[in-house]
Amino acid sequence: MAIQFNIPTNLTLLRIALIPLLAVVFYVPWQYANIACTFIFFLAGVTDWLDGYLARKLNMETPFGAFLDPVADKLMVAFVLVLLVQQQSTPYLAIPAAIIIGREITIASLREWMAEIGQRAKVKVSKVGKWKTSAQMLAIGLLLYREDLLGLPINYLGYGLLYIASILTLWSMISYLSAALKVINDN
Repeated sequence: MAIQFNIPTNLTLLRIALIPLLAVVFYVPWQYANIACTFIFFLAGVTDWLDGYLARKLNMETPFGAFLDPVADKLMVAFVLVLLVQQQSTPYLAIPAAIIIGREITIASLREWMAEIGQRAKVKVSKVGKWKTSAQMLAIGLLLYREDLLGLPINYLGYGLLYIASILTLWSMISYLSAALKVINDN
């Protein structure tokens, strides 16, 4: 089976290519680096939405694209969380970041295993997973920006949303693990 490169897949590849660009900008000693990083992260989020939309709308869904899209998401999120923890070295950021990264590894492995036993549909993305992703992405964007804006404590709002995302992360992980356990017990 040949890998198909189409517009949605290329957008996903662009999202992966934005990771090293974000890293460079993150470490550049420039007063607007936080704004540029936030913009790059936002652009990556737009490509995430757009690749899925175009794949469905233009009937360009491919197995490679279905594989690559969540990989790109997890790479971007894990990478940026590591950068943020390095920058704001505190357990208040490290703990929710570790929860989010640990869950992503656990659930990706669980989905792979469930696919091997023909039960992939049992661990499909849930509404809680979508809420988790929304809270997580907004939190990361706020933490990248980190400066007060219009009197709002953006960094603290980012922390709050990251804790909400962590709670949703644990909730969705428990749901997925429960579904997998039911499959195991039924076999």
